[in-house]
Amino acid sequence: DVTGWGENDRGVSFTFGPEVVAKFLHKHDLDLICRAHQVVEDGYEFFAKRQLVTLFSAPNYCGEFDNAGSMMTVDETLMCSFQILKPAEKKKFPYGGVGTNRPVTPPRNTPAAQPKKGKK
Repeated sequence: DVTGWGENDRGVSFTFGPEVVAKFLHKHDLDLICRAHQVVEDGYEFFAKRQLVTLFSAPNYCGEFDNAGSMMTVDETLMCSFQILKPAEKKKFPYGGVGTNRPVTPPRNTPAAQPKKGKK
């Protein structure tokens, strides 16, 4: 559990604890922070006594994760609800998987793809 601010494992951003969330919400007179851009297994995940929610809308992210995706709807009474995008079943791809041992697609406009010159 994180308290206050700290560096993340990769050294490119920061982690923060629930008291940082509470202080930010109080200072800006807000009730909820909704953030994204981090894979969460169930498509959404609450933090800091449900004062922050992380959404991730891409199920099976990059074909590497078994995560669900989600969308959040906020109604006129500010009630939040979530629509879950279930992860697809793993499919077997030819050539052993996506991006592995696949034949290369030839680039466009190569000499072989040019129309023959001459008679029209």
